[in-house]
Amino acid sequence: MCNSTQMNETLIQKMLTWYTGDPARIQHFTKVYTYASIIGHAEYLSDELQHILETAAILHDIGIKIAEEKYHSSAGVLQEKEGPAAARQMLTECGTYSDAVIDRVCYLIGHHHTYNNIDGLDYQILVEADFLVNLYEDHADKPAIQTAIDRIFKTKCGTEMAHVMFGLIS
Repeated sequence: MCNSTQMNETLIQKMLTWYTGDPARIQHFTKVYTYASIIGHAEYLSDELQHILETAAILHDIGIKIAEEKYHSSAGVLQEKEGPAAARQMLTECGTYSDAVIDRVCYLIGHHHTYNNIDGLDYQILVEADFLVNLYEDHADKPAIQTAIDRIFKTKCGTEMAHVMFGLIS
């Protein structure tokens, strides 16, 4: 069996191929993956939960491509609708992921734009990492960033990263 690092590297390669010719999507998922990994380690996730988090971070927006093809929209709700099946297929094809990991990763992908009823630290960190990247990529203003921090961020590391990244240090 492969270790988590090897599994991540293989999955990243698959996602690079998935997003061939779309550097913005590639940049996005690699940044979310990096921030999720950093926050997860800082929050002392178990090895299993860290593995789930990192896998979900790599794949979190896999549904965008399908949503754009089917609906001509990248709306979050459509990403959540289309992403789990594509992620399940990719993870199953890898042959190294347990059913429990695949199920949780698909759940996270299917809910990563749903911010109520966050039911685990892996889910919370995935949302925070995605917000860190989206706030920057969407050129959010400081009041919108502060509102997101106040409403969404719960982890110490994620909150500190947001404050430092966006210059909101008091």
